Amino acid sequence: MALVVAGALAGCGGTTYFAGRSLPPSALLNRVLIAIQNPGAFAKGTLQFVDAYYDRRSGFTGVPPSFNISGYSGALPATIQNMPEEQLGAVYGTGDGSLVPVSYAKETSSGGSGLNGLSSSVFMTRNQNFVFAASQSAHILTVVDHTNGGSYPLSLPGIYRVSVNPGGSMALAFVENSNYAYYPVKLSSAQTTNYSGGPTTWPLGAVDCEPQNAPGWCLFQALDPSSTSAHIVPLVFDRPVKAVFSSDGGTAYVLNCGPECGGSKASISILPVAPMIFLVGQGSGTLPSNATLASSNVAIPGGASNALVTSSTIYVVGQCAAASTLTSNEEPQCAAGPPTQNSLFTGMLTVLSLPTGATSGITVSNSIPISDGAPGAVSRMLEADNNTLWIGMTKCNNGVRAANSLPYGCLTMFNTSTNSVTMLEPYLGDATGIAAVTGLNKIYTAEGGQVYIYATTDGTAIDNQYVTVTGTAYDVAYMDATTDANNTVY
Repeated sequence: MALVVAGALAGCGGTTYFAGRSLPPSALLNRVLIAIQNPGAFAKGTLQFVDAYYDRRSGFTGVPPSFNISGYSGALPATIQNMPEEQLGAVYGTGDGSLVPVSYAKETSSGGSGLNGLSSSVFMTRNQNFVFAASQSAHILTVVDHTNGGSYPLSLPGIYRVSVNPGGSMALAFVENSNYAYYPVKLSSAQTTNYSGGPTTWPLGAVDCEPQNAPGWCLFQALDPSSTSAHIVPLVFDRPVKAVFSSDGGTAYVLNCGPECGGSKASISILPVAPMIFLVGQGSGTLPSNATLASSNVAIPGGASNALVTSSTIYVVGQCAAASTLTSNEEPQCAAGPPTQNSLFTGMLTVLSLPTGATSGITVSNSIPISDGAPGAVSRMLEADNNTLWIGMTKCNNGVRAANSLPYGCLTMFNTSTNSVTMLEPYLGDATGIAAVTGLNKIYTAEGGQVYIYATTDGTAIDNQYVTVTGTAYDVAYMDATTDANNTVY
């Protein structure tokens, strides 16, 4: 079918197949990209893609034997930041710290992002102008500014994650085992002049500016509105780990991990994005007066380490200490008190209904048991066909179900229209990647280092023998998705 369509387009002189996108050299119209680690004795990483219509790694006649992204040389690729609207992917390799742009239109990769060293969390903006990377080992948030060719290492001891809004206009950084959040701001030339001279001249809330005596970027701590130059009051969270964002991009929802990360109470803190936009105040000599932030909190009973936002709903995933041991007829419940040294954890999904404006009156449902996972770990979450939400966990073999010799797996299918849960078994290993092949009623996953396929109608497994790979499959992405929301990274 792909060849017939390609031939028809070529006969008409066309080079696009939908939404103005270029027809790729492979002529495949439903491609799933696979990040593969250690594919051979002399290679640490490769990027292959498969025909997700026929679920084949090779051409229909066996030629070519596989489809590959040419030019990729990164080591141990681990995450694919999927941006199909831009016909672009950004692949991060944990073996060499590379962030490599991949052209979906040309099926090639070249160059890199300008990062140096390993990152625990890294994102590229959709326009490719900026890269933000958190390096836990180096204790820095690196900003790569492609608009001026600069790289700015902003010091932040303990940093381990950074979240970037889908529009690529603001970033939030988080420190492990901390109750605070930080955001970077690019200074205008007038601001650089005002704040030259070292730390004593830096603006309110700045924890680092680089270069220190003539700053181009500053890293700010999120401050309470009561802060003044003489009395700085940090905005306090509860072990924040990540931020997700409203559909219109105007609101940030900070996930307070709470007890599963050594804190007190899981919740979501709601913040306005506008004061944290990193180009705020460009062209003026001073930063805006509303650089402090007001927040409101919504308690989450089942834990909050990841979330997915739609126009009217927030799906929040976390882990809570299980109330007791289980029998085959029981579903785990959250314990009433805080975790103990011997607590076993279980996965929970909490559904929040958003009113118009999404800043007050949020309705919280009871938490729903899902697959277990590692406390504090950011799971994979993605919407797919047939009103399904798919959730992938890591270390589900350490949860309360495994400890009680009950069936378990790391992948959950949640039907958003019926609120029903299907936990996929048996255990296949950590679920590290999910790709929704929209329109074809299927998803691709990376579980335990291999590629699997499931039907979104009922969660049944689809034959994967022709898409399995040599090496360790760590992430997957649907290159031909209609929207950038088809992405588990943000």
